[in-house]
Amino acid sequence: MTTNWLEEVTEKLIPTSLGLINVRVGGRSDGPAMVCWPSLMMDGTMWQYQYEHFAPTHRLVLVDSPGHGKSDALRKIIDLKDCADAVVEILDALDIDKCVLVGNSWGGMLAGVFPAYYPQRTAAAVGINCTASLPTTFESIWAGGLATFLSLHAKMPPLAAKAARAAFAGPTAEATNPDFLEFTDFVLNDDPKSVAWALRSILIGRKDEHRRLNTISNVPVLIIAGEEDSQFPVHVVRKMADAIEGSTFRVLQHTAHLAARENPDGVNAEIDAFLAAPPAAA
Repeated sequence: MTTNWLEEVTEKLIPTSLGLINVRVGGRSDGPAMVCWPSLMMDGTMWQYQYEHFAPTHRLVLVDSPGHGKSDALRKIIDLKDCADAVVEILDALDIDKCVLVGNSWGGMLAGVFPAYYPQRTAAAVGINCTASLPTTFESIWAGGLATFLSLHAKMPPLAAKAARAAFAGPTAEATNPDFLEFTDFVLNDDPKSVAWALRSILIGRKDEHRRLNTISNVPVLIIAGEEDSQFPVHVVRKMADAIEGSTFRVLQHTAHLAARENPDGVNAEIDAFLAAPPAAA
């Protein structure tokens, strides 16, 4: 696509139980709906390369998650059920019956549980760089310290960009992908207080969701791990996939935590193959 993709989308603020949520809607208006929920510290624009790839065939809905981008600030603890409810409110506002829900990290965790809560609204789900496990002690200490630090600031401090780069980039990106490294500076646009609440909610406060994932049936689910993901290592992501009956699990080599942005060709190819596969026999 040669045009600026942002010129092709329509932005809408949708009232939800989590406040106004900003979405960018574009692509093929009569195509199947694909809703993309980003990683923590990112907004819907992180899905640029998925938009450019899937817009000819799908109606794309790119979400600014609560407290991020142009959505309302986040000033309370929320959980994945709250986020799932917000997705349904977005679908209702856009007159969408079912969607393919695609998410990275926070969005991936949500894509995992959404078909458990709302199977009738899920055509398929794709979780990338995600987990269904409780936070480790290290995660709780690291994320807790970062949340406390960010909550003291009105503007995102430069240290946040260093933290994001450490979390999002692996050895391959550090050595070969300067554009991606520059992209991680996006976090400097964030509202630090909102990010602090999201860290407390989604990272520190997350629950073990494996039993809930066990209840999913007859919904196609793809789970993708990044070989170099230091946040949610392959074995943790695999455990999530193993909890979902009939799910598909893939590992992207030389890819870290923000796979949809760092390795869009690999992610898009996996989603293409997954959506093209015939449904498994019941």
